Amino acid sequence: MKNVLKLNKLGALADQVFGTNYKLHDAHDAPDAIIVRSFDMKAPYELPQSVLCVARAGAGTNNIPSKDYAEKGVVVFNTPGANANAVKELCICALFLAGRKIVDGINWAGGLKEGDPSVAQQVEKGKGNFVGGEILGKNISIIGMGAIGILTAEAAAGLGMNVFGYDPHMTPEKQKKLDKRVTMLKTLDEVYAKSDFISLHLPYLPETKEMINADVLAKCKKGVNIINCARSELVDNNAIIAALKDGKVNRYVTDFPVGAVLNIPGIITIPHLGASTPEAEDNCVSMGGAQIIDYIENGNIVNSVNYPALSLDRKAKTDRMTVCFKGDLDIKKLAEKAGLKVLNFASATRGDFGYAIIDSDNINKTDCQCKELKKVDGILKVRCV
Repeated sequence: MKNVLKLNKLGALADQVFGTNYKLHDAHDAPDAIIVRSFDMKAPYELPQSVLCVARAGAGTNNIPSKDYAEKGVVVFNTPGANANAVKELCICALFLAGRKIVDGINWAGGLKEGDPSVAQQVEKGKGNFVGGEILGKNISIIGMGAIGILTAEAAAGLGMNVFGYDPHMTPEKQKKLDKRVTMLKTLDEVYAKSDFISLHLPYLPETKEMINADVLAKCKKGVNIINCARSELVDNNAIIAALKDGKVNRYVTDFPVGAVLNIPGIITIPHLGASTPEAEDNCVSMGGAQIIDYIENGNIVNSVNYPALSLDRKAKTDRMTVCFKGDLDIKKLAEKAGLKVLNFASATRGDFGYAIIDSDNINKTDCQCKELKKVDGILKVRCV
C-alpha cells in the first residue's frame, strides 16, 4: 500500500483515481507522494524524506520549490491543459466584463428599491450610465499560446474578434494546428499597437515579472483592456491604476485580487475562479494521480517541471532501477560498474538535472547496486521500481 498526502481538499473522484493500492491522507509523516493544489510548500514547510514525487493539480507551480526538490531527487509534476477549458471560459467572461460596464450596472441595480418611481422607471433613467462597447470586430491579442491561450484565441475568433497571438516558443508544428483565424505576431510591440484587448497566458518568471508596466502601457492603444487570468505578478499594479486614471486603460480584469487593486474604479477583481469548477478539479486530479502512479510503479516521468520527460516500456522478466542525478554523468557506465546487467536503458537531462531508467535481470532490491550508485557524487536518488 502506497500513501499519498493531500495538502488541499480534493473531490470524491480522487479515491477512484488512486484505486485500492494507494491510500489518501490529510496528514501523514512518511508519504510516498504528495498531491497539492494551492497550498504553499515553500519554507517553512518541511518536505518528508520519504516523498518520491509531488503532483500539482494545476498548471502553475509557484507554490512549490521545484528546484530545491530536484536537488533532493524529488520529481515535481504539473497538469498542463487539465483546467484549460475552465480558465478559457472565465477569460471569455472577462472579455464581456471589460468591454461593457456589466459589473457596475449589476451593483447599481442591486441597490434599487420598489417605490415611486417604479424600478422599471429607475432602470430606464439610470441605464445610460452603464453603456459599453461590443467585442465584435475588435482586436484581441493573446500573449502566451499554451493550452489556455489557444482555446481562448479560438473562442474569441468564434465571437467575431480579430485575434492575434504572440509566443516566442511557438513551434511550426504547433502553429500548423492553430485556428486559421488566428494571426501570430512576431513582436510584443506589434501586440501593444494593435490591441483593443490583451489577454495574458504565461507563467510568472523573473523575465515576466511586471511585464505590463508603464513603458508597455504607453505603447498601447488608448482605451485598451487588460485581462489577467494567469498570474498577479505579471502586471505592475501602480502602472495600471495610473493608466486607468488618464484613460489609457479602459478596464483591467484580474483573477488575482491583491490589496493594491481593491475598490479601484475600472478594475474588476475575480476571486481566483479560473479553475474553480468541479470538471477542472476532477481533470487535474485525474492527470496528477495518473502521473504519480506511473512514476511510482514504472519510473516514467510525464509533465515534470524540474526533471526531463522520460518513459520506457518495460521488458518482460526484468526489474527496474531509476536514477535522479545532477551534472554530466554516464549512468549506464556507472550502473555496469556497479554490477548491473543493463538490458534496457534510457536517460535524459533538463538543465542541471538528469534522469535515467535501467532495466536489468540482476537487480538486487535489498541494497547492493543502489548503495554503490549512491556513493557517486552527483547521484541524488536511486530506487528500485
